[in-house]
Amino acid sequence: MEGVSGTLTLQGRVRAPMAAEASPSGRLFLITGPSGVGKGTLVAALLQRHPEIWLSISTTTRAPRSGEVDGQHYFFLERAAFEAKVAQGGLLEWAEFAGNCYGTPRDPVEEQLKAGRPVLLEIELEGARQVRRSFPSGFQIFIKPPSFEELERRIRGRGTDSEEAITRRLERARVELQAESEFDAVLVNADLEKALSELEQLMGLA
Repeated sequence: MEGVSGTLTLQGRVRAPMAAEASPSGRLFLITGPSGVGKGTLVAALLQRHPEIWLSISTTTRAPRSGEVDGQHYFFLERAAFEAKVAQGGLLEWAEFAGNCYGTPRDPVEEQLKAGRPVLLEIELEGARQVRRSFPSGFQIFIKPPSFEELERRIRGRGTDSEEAITRRLERARVELQAESEFDAVLVNADLEKALSELEQLMGLA
């Protein structure tokens, strides 16, 4: 394995040159990691610096929440329409949580890739595994915390979850962290600016 700055590791699945040797245009990148690791903050900072990146919008069967706009926050579908997309192979990945289905539409992703834009997916572990099967050429990045104790501190620091919910998140995180070897690269999110710089290296944006 090759390390960069001690916090970024390239794994054995790498299929093409990284960093400045590869253009990010027309390539699919995927980010995943346990809840509380800072994926959303990292992605938001990346998009602010690089508006040319297209962030995939998920589709869901749940009802829109106040202020949510169809096609901007999610693509909202009736369950029958969602199931039809699944049957037709129209989703790169999908899963069901708390009675609602969520997935990544295939057509918009392929359209953006054909247009030459770098495409970014921010999804959960099981979704990442599905994308690996349906879109094996994508480059998958696993975000991990500097320690499990730090991850617990971040989750508790939100102040939004019950003790039971925190316990569930931590148990799930333990399982997810064991999957890091499946990914093309592993990035430790200890410091936002450093992690962002290393993510840019991985995506050929540095």
